[in-house]
Amino acid sequence: MNMRNVSVFGLGYVGLTFAICLASKGFNVIGVDVDKFKIDLISNGKIPFHEPGLNELLDEVLRNGNFRCTDNYWTAITESSISFICVGTPSKPDGSIDLKYVKNVSTDVGTVLKYKDMYHLIVVRSTVTPGTTRNLVRKVVEHLSGKKCGFHFGLCMNPEFLREGSAVHDIFHSDRVIIGEFDSKSGDLLESFYSNFYGSHTPPILRTSLENAELIKYANNAFLAMKISFINELANICEYIGNTDVKVIAKGIGLDHRVNPSFLNAGLGWGGSCFPKDVQALISFAKNLNYDPILLNAVKKVNDLQPYRAVDMAKKLLGKLKNKKIAILGLAFKPGTDDMRNAVSIKIVNRLVEEGARVVVYDPVAMDNARKIFGNNVVYADSSIQCIKGCDCCIIVTEWDEFRYLKPEVFVKYMRFPAVIDGRRIFDPSKFLGRVKYVAIGLGL
Repeated sequence: MNMRNVSVFGLGYVGLTFAICLASKGFNVIGVDVDKFKIDLISNGKIPFHEPGLNELLDEVLRNGNFRCTDNYWTAITESSISFICVGTPSKPDGSIDLKYVKNVSTDVGTVLKYKDMYHLIVVRSTVTPGTTRNLVRKVVEHLSGKKCGFHFGLCMNPEFLREGSAVHDIFHSDRVIIGEFDSKSGDLLESFYSNFYGSHTPPILRTSLENAELIKYANNAFLAMKISFINELANICEYIGNTDVKVIAKGIGLDHRVNPSFLNAGLGWGGSCFPKDVQALISFAKNLNYDPILLNAVKKVNDLQPYRAVDMAKKLLGKLKNKKIAILGLAFKPGTDDMRNAVSIKIVNRLVEEGARVVVYDPVAMDNARKIFGNNVVYADSSIQCIKGCDCCIIVTEWDEFRYLKPEVFVKYMRFPAVIDGRRIFDPSKFLGRVKYVAIGLGL
């Protein structure tokens, strides 16, 4: 079997980025998706989302023929030796994950493997709750193919740890590879695959059970979310104490090697496609086991309330918000992406509109997505300067670099009432205090 012939099912953020990076290293990759419009878009060299560096790689792999897209799962499976399942696992109304797309791909794979004589390795990269790979994927494929896992085909769980805006870097410079294996042959093949991909720069590889690998992904995201909620809780306390600054607190505890400074940046909370979904899914999974996850519930609650602190700050600065003109700088859930899924900006803008404020918004790359969400409820600006012009208050919601260079005199010059709410702590308070009305998350004055 040629382990350089790969099929990737699901050309969303995770699957497409992974597929293109593999192809750029000389692997022959077939990307599979049910969305024909997306397939045509990608085949014509266009990425359906914003991710730095990915368009250039796509152009390269399309030119050299190492990557192609199709909706024909039969061709993809028969012409590859290893299939990665990278489809979405959206949330159900009760917070648990919906595994219908994982089941659909498992059905496709099982249907084709019935007629394929060669051994085939199936690798789940979708974020799934413990037991899914063994009890859903394996059973569906075995049932439809009539073949036995561990003998006719292999099975692994291989979670991804990509950061939107840094995904290409994270794939090429991963700090670890987690391999959950059904049997040692499956694990050996996947380890060999990654050794081939990384060469002499292969990161540490942890081989473990399918269930451990599944839970590692949830534990990883829940832990990072917990660190953010923790520092935001401290930030909220700092605001009630004079002469305190959560940035200094974070630096002080981050110097402790047991704590680490990463993910201790206080702000308006976490959003995106992973943390909210994964924390809620882990809570729901635990509850189905008749366990009450007290800490996870608290992590989620802190984050649910955190965005509204910006609105409360605006009220303290301006009084009633009705007819006040408020600028929102930053809409994406984080810099480096146009993704607005679960972005804190949505909560803030909607609350401001409910309060009767006139809201003007600007983001360097997320404006198209913003229009789909806010419609005619806000005014859309073409630049940060246009956004703040004539406003009574400006709220920094996403920490884009271009906002960091805005000086106090810019706000004084263009705003009607120069009031700045630093929701992401991108400014030096000493340079803003006394120049504008300045308040910030975690800054006790």
